Amino acid sequence: MSTLDLYTTAPDAPLWQVPATGAARFSWDYDDGRERLLALYQKGKDKQWDGNKRIDWSLEVDPLDPLGAPDDALTLYGTPHWAKMTDKDRGELRKHYASWQFSQFLHGEQGAMVCAARIVESVPDLDAKFYSATQAMDEARHAEIYGRFLHEKIGMLYPVNDSLQALLGDTLRDSRWDMPYLGMQVLIEGLALAAFGMIRDTTDKPLPKQILAYVMQDEARHVAFGRMALRDYYGQLSDAERREREEFVIEGCYLMRDRLRGVEVLENFGIGKEEAHALSERSPFLQLFRRLLFSRIVPCVKDIGLWGERLQQAYVDMGVLELGDTNLDLLMTQDEELAERLDRERFAAEESARVAEVEEAVAHGASSTPGE
Repeated sequence: MSTLDLYTTAPDAPLWQVPATGAARFSWDYDDGRERLLALYQKGKDKQWDGNKRIDWSLEVDPLDPLGAPDDALTLYGTPHWAKMTDKDRGELRKHYASWQFSQFLHGEQGAMVCAARIVESVPDLDAKFYSATQAMDEARHAEIYGRFLHEKIGMLYPVNDSLQALLGDTLRDSRWDMPYLGMQVLIEGLALAAFGMIRDTTDKPLPKQILAYVMQDEARHVAFGRMALRDYYGQLSDAERREREEFVIEGCYLMRDRLRGVEVLENFGIGKEEAHALSERSPFLQLFRRLLFSRIVPCVKDIGLWGERLQQAYVDMGVLELGDTNLDLLMTQDEELAERLDRERFAAEESARVAEVEEAVAHGASSTPGE
């Protein structure tokens, strides 16, 4: 079935074209390059994996409860709308929210793939080109996996959110080579990592937990790459140039914060846009969710040297300034370790099952009489 047949609302057009700007840069310097980036490039090569093999797609998913989210995580919970809903209606609401979340993950991963390709084209340093090439492959795999989950397990997609599309467009239209790093590696991927992590750590469903844990293992490297490259470069910028990047971050953070409302879902349940916005703003879970989502962005922005007064004030207004002291390296290490632990647990369980099956077959053979 075509993806276009699964959308709750048809996209404006099946193909979105963003005019390309900026120069393609070739480097004729084939020296070793920066040791840190080359080590990350080696890790990117070593950590490639196949989503068809590493993920257990035989696991069943209930489309009416794909993520096992608690009811109080749903915006309508506790409202008169919720009281009027049947159990079937509430199941449909869970399905729509899961579809909306994973659809935005899917669209963001396609954007990340395009931005990684743009970095390969435009970044001046060969070591950064090498790593970005591995990232483009990672993002292709992520888009493939999210697309498959939505097609096969949920059977529903949502179009790209307006705010996400706006930030992608701003990132790709900018001719400066560092902007795909800043827009994608820091803002979009930083926020996505936090969203992935919240669902990964709360879902009791094994398939989405596998998907999110393995994707996050890759994304931890991507954010590390952006931090390395931008920290080096932004240390050389003038104050005016740095302020331009900070303005981009401020606008992008407001766009990403507004992306998180899920108003499109409520509209599909017959709730007007104005009321949907009001319900979203009053949701305690959404307020907590929003705040935690900046736990990956704010310390990264501070780390790369964008920490001017106006940017700090914007984070004060959002209530997230103190997140600048979050230990980002620790979070990334935990992402890596959780994925590796999940692999060990899964494959140990599978090996135990195979051993038990063989032992049962041997015991059956030993107890059988000749001629049976």
